[in-house]
Amino acid sequence: MSPTLFNFLDAKDKFTTSARHALAGKTGKHLVNAFNQIPGNETEKKTTLDQALRSVLGDQIVEQKTSCDDYLSLIYLSIDAVTEGICSATTPFVLLGDVLDCLPLDQCDKIFTFVEENVSTWKSNSFYTAGKNYLLRMCNDLLRRLSKSQNTVFCGRIQLFLARLFPLSEKSGLNLQSQFNLDNITVFNKNEQESTFGQKHTEEKEDGMEVEEGEMGEDDAPAPCSIPIDYNLYRKFWTLQDYFRNPVQCYDKFSWMTFLKYSDETLAVFKSYKLDDMQASKRKLEELRASGGEHVYFAKFLTSEKLMDLQLSDSNFRRHILLQYLILFQYLKGQVKFKSSSCLLNDDQTTWIEETTKMVYQLLREIPPDGDKFATMVEHILNTEENWNSWKNEGCPSFVKERTVDDKPKRPTRKRQAPEDFLGKGPDRKLFMGNDELTRLWNLNQDNMEACKSDSREFMPSLDEFFAEAIEQADPVNMVEDEYKVVRNPNYGWRALRLLSRRSPHFFQPTNQKFKSLADYLDSMVSKLAKELPKDIPSEEIKTGEEDDDDNGDNLLKDSNDSPSIQSKLVTNNQMDDLAAKLGAQWKTLASHLEMKAADLREIETDSEDVDMQAKLLLVAWQEREGPQATVENLVAALNAAGFSQFADSLNEA
Repeated sequence: MSPTLFNFLDAKDKFTTSARHALAGKTGKHLVNAFNQIPGNETEKKTTLDQALRSVLGDQIVEQKTSCDDYLSLIYLSIDAVTEGICSATTPFVLLGDVLDCLPLDQCDKIFTFVEENVSTWKSNSFYTAGKNYLLRMCNDLLRRLSKSQNTVFCGRIQLFLARLFPLSEKSGLNLQSQFNLDNITVFNKNEQESTFGQKHTEEKEDGMEVEEGEMGEDDAPAPCSIPIDYNLYRKFWTLQDYFRNPVQCYDKFSWMTFLKYSDETLAVFKSYKLDDMQASKRKLEELRASGGEHVYFAKFLTSEKLMDLQLSDSNFRRHILLQYLILFQYLKGQVKFKSSSCLLNDDQTTWIEETTKMVYQLLREIPPDGDKFATMVEHILNTEENWNSWKNEGCPSFVKERTVDDKPKRPTRKRQAPEDFLGKGPDRKLFMGNDELTRLWNLNQDNMEACKSDSREFMPSLDEFFAEAIEQADPVNMVEDEYKVVRNPNYGWRALRLLSRRSPHFFQPTNQKFKSLADYLDSMVSKLAKELPKDIPSEEIKTGEEDDDDNGDNLLKDSNDSPSIQSKLVTNNQMDDLAAKLGAQWKTLASHLEMKAADLREIETDSEDVDMQAKLLLVAWQEREGPQATVENLVAALNAAGFSQFADSLNEA
């Protein structure tokens, strides 16, 4: 019997009917049942269901009687269908785009509220990859329909939604090449003959001007300032907006001269005519503080000549202009990856920018209300912007760090049953281990831990016995080449480290000396152990080759009778601990008298931040450098020279 062929039209009609039933019953079971009953492969049925849902939406839009809630119910139904695996992951986004394209802006606001509330759904694994481009295109289409001056809040909501949806490293939302919006042109009167400056106030009042909603009325306007405003100041002031719009032209010699001249005059006006609480209107300030400043917003500059005196007397307007200067200066001084090689400032330009920056911050601090707080906040934000600029220069590396293989959670292993849980259940509790010998060894003692602690199991040799051969080979008299020394044997080195960790205090003693290999470290330890050998070992056998090769070295080795007295004068570890605790932060004063190098002092400061430990590391480094000459007598002399006579006396008494 041949398989039933898939009929697209019949399947679409069934899905359409099921979708309407699902909307009426507010459940997706009807769609799931229809999907399972219709013959055909899964891809064909998913595509047909996508078309059926769009068809239902089209009918709702044509009827024009459907509310936004009905549209959202259909979109919720498509989300459930994607979760059930019977619908394409892109369908909810296609439906959203169709709805927003067909509805007026006031209803689009309600639909977009639904989009904002479900941002966690769009970021889930089932939807993000398939729908991020649809959401980006949908938001850009909305922004093109909206007016930046009239629909400011809606535009801001869209931008915030995109910021929540995409990760910080998403390059589609970044201005990677640091381009400027050159279309943002500020239009003002450039014809002096058409200027209204110089006309009488009565004529201005007769001409009047329309005050739109959101602008300052007569009651709210601050008192007119005494700033002498003419057409030249008006033209120069608004010409600066072209430099703020396109900072690159500041690198041109002639453009820079114009910018410099106009800026000096504008800032001179700001500096000469300062605002005080009376000019800013105390009543207006109290209203702004009470409302949180919600009504203070300049969507676009108003360049009417009649508003010039009011604008220069407005604190928010002045802050806006001064902040533009700071942003421009930051770009001119900053390191931008995509800047042209010719975009460089000379010394005079750099000096002027630094001086003007200080002036701008000072002007910001003098503008009420809360000038100091505002200036500090602006400085902090611009410093943070430097970090983002550096991140862009580095190619926008991802903020997400991949988890290494070792950090992945391990599968739980089944705990193996202990022998005591299933063995030794007999009357004599004897454990049978498989053969007679193992059984005998296991049952020598009832408690295995006590058997391991027996004195007969003490196999660890003493330091003298284990290192006797290494000490003998270290003696230059025996002329043993390095490659044949026992310390070069990795097996010997491993056992030596274990023995030193158990028996020798030198193993845990901090040191600044660097070792290239284990053999070099063992050579150093052998030389230290050789100095601590018992008295009955001749001094010729403990010569380690670290002494100087001059004639006086042989005499020191031959005088074996003096070795106990010399050894008794060496500084002990306890003495160094006591002295380090007393020195504390004054250890650098002693370091100069111990003739320590500056590199050693920097390394000591790097190794530890604790001053007591730094003092101890200083004494250890001095002891390692001096060797046999690290005596109490020499240390006392250095302490007296450094002015620590009390510490020297206590060291002598010890």
